[in-house]
Amino acid sequence: MTTLNPLLSRNQQRTICSQLGNVKLKLLYKASIHGFTGAAFHQRCDYQAPTVSVGYNASGYVFGGYASQPFSQSGQYVNDNQAFVFSFTGGKLQKYPCTNAPNALLMQGNSGPNFGNVMILIHGNQPVTYSAPGNYYNFNAAEMHGNDLKLTECEVYQVEESTELDKPWRTVVWESGKRAELMESIKTYKPIISFMSQIRVLLIGQVGAGKSSFFNSINSVFRGHVTSQAIAGSSSTSLTTQFRTYSVNAGREGKPLPIILCDTMGLEDSKGAGLDVEDISSILKGHMLDCYQFNPAAPLHPESPGYQKSPAVKDKIHCVVYVIDASKVSIMPPKLEEKMEAIRRKVNLLGIPQLVLLTKVDETCPLVKEDLRNIYKSGYIKDLMQEVSVRVGVPLSCVVPVKNYSGELELDLSCDILLLSTVIQMLRFADNYFDDLGYQSVEQRKTVERLLWHS
Repeated sequence: MTTLNPLLSRNQQRTICSQLGNVKLKLLYKASIHGFTGAAFHQRCDYQAPTVSVGYNASGYVFGGYASQPFSQSGQYVNDNQAFVFSFTGGKLQKYPCTNAPNALLMQGNSGPNFGNVMILIHGNQPVTYSAPGNYYNFNAAEMHGNDLKLTECEVYQVEESTELDKPWRTVVWESGKRAELMESIKTYKPIISFMSQIRVLLIGQVGAGKSSFFNSINSVFRGHVTSQAIAGSSSTSLTTQFRTYSVNAGREGKPLPIILCDTMGLEDSKGAGLDVEDISSILKGHMLDCYQFNPAAPLHPESPGYQKSPAVKDKIHCVVYVIDASKVSIMPPKLEEKMEAIRRKVNLLGIPQLVLLTKVDETCPLVKEDLRNIYKSGYIKDLMQEVSVRVGVPLSCVVPVKNYSGELELDLSCDILLLSTVIQMLRFADNYFDDLGYQSVEQRKTVERLLWHS
C-alpha cells in the first residue's frame, strides 16, 4: 500500500485547522497517486465530510476550499453555510466565504471538488482548475492561483476532531497559591557556589521567537502588571542588536532575583545576518560584556574593545535556553537548523545544560487558545513538543511550553504559572551545571570556588 505524504505543510495545516476548531487533517486523496479524474476523487472522498480540498500549481500557488457537507455524484447543488474557498498568500490564509449557501457545492461525477461551479479542482477529468469568481464566491483570480490553471497536484483531507487527552500528561496546579509558592522559591533560591548570587541564562532563538518577550513577561509577573523593558515585537530582522543582560527585581523596590537573562540578536538563516555562531562561544565563556553591539560581519575576538579576557565563573553561562516559535517548527529553514546544530555542539562541549522554550502555543492550538490550562491535555501540543525534542536533540523533559505576554493589559494566573515553572527549571538546570563541576565536600568546594574565581 502506497504511503500518502501530504504536500500541504504542517504550518499550513495548522493555519487551516485554527479556522475550524480543535481538529486535525487526514489525507484521503492525492491526485498524483490516485489519478486526476472525477471517478478517483469520488471513490475516495464521497460521503467523507467535512473536507478540505487543496490545489497546487507550478507557479507555487496553494489554494482550495472547505466543505462541511459531503461530496457525492448527485448532479445537484448542496446547501453549505460554512463553505469557503481560500488561498495562501505570503504564508497567510486568505478566506473567501460563500455568498449564497444553497449553491455552495455542486456534485458532479466528472470533476473533483466543485465549489458552486465557481472553482473546480480537476475539471472535466483533467488536471486543471476551473475558475469563475463572482458567483457565490468573490475572489481575485490572480491572488487565488496567479491565473495558472494547470494543476501539479490536488489533495483532499478529511477534517477530524483532534484528540483531547483524557488527563494531563504533566501535572500542574493552577491556583494562586501555587503562583505565590513558585515566586517565593525563585526569590529564595541561592546558587550552590557561595560567592555567587545570580545564575546566568542565555536565550537563543530565531528572529521573532519571543526571547525579549520572555524577559518582559517574567518581569511583568514580579512587577504585578504587564510591562515592557526589553525591545520586543514583530520584525523580519532582529530587534535586539546588542548583547543585553537583564536582572529581574522582586517587585518595583525589591531585590534582584537570583537569575540574569541574557538576550541576544536573533538567529537568521542567511549567511552574514543575525547572530554569528562565533559570538555564541564568546558569550558562553563569559568574554562578552553587557551592551556589546553585535556585528554579524565581524564577531567578537580577543583584540576587540571590551573583550573580557579573564572571565570568572559568575560571568559565564550556566544554562542555555533555545526559544522556538511553536507555529514555525515545521517550516524552520534548513540553514537555521544547521546554525542551531553548530551552537548545540559548542554548548555540549562546555557541558552547559540546555532547555527548549516553546512559545506562542496558544496560537497553534485552538484547545489551548480557549484555555491555557489545557496545555498538557492537548495531544497536538504534546506531538509538537515531541517533534521539537527530536529536532533539537534534547529529551522531552527539557521542552517546556509558555505563553508570553504580548497584547494583554492584565496578568493571567495560568500564564504566570507556566512562566514561573519555566524559571524554576532554569534554576534546576544551573544547579546541574554546578554539580557537574565536581563539588563533593566543603573543602573541595572552597578549593574549586577559588580556582573558578581566578579562572
